[in-house]
Amino acid sequence: MALLTGLSQSFLSMLESGQRRLTNIDRIIVLLDGLDAPADLTGPMLLPAQVMPALPLQAVS
Repeated sequence: MALLTGLSQSFLSMLESGQRRLTNIDRIIVLLDGLDAPADLTGPMLLPAQVMPALPLQAVS
């Protein structure tokens, strides 16, 4: 499970036992992505972000 999610084994054990809660959205996304959770269960957070065109950079003098 740790290899799939990128979260440490000790952190996952604490989650399972209720000693820790998963409150950081970044860790939630890592966990769901590592488990290949389908987007219909996770909501829009795992859908690819719409890429907006980059604004041209201006030179600083």
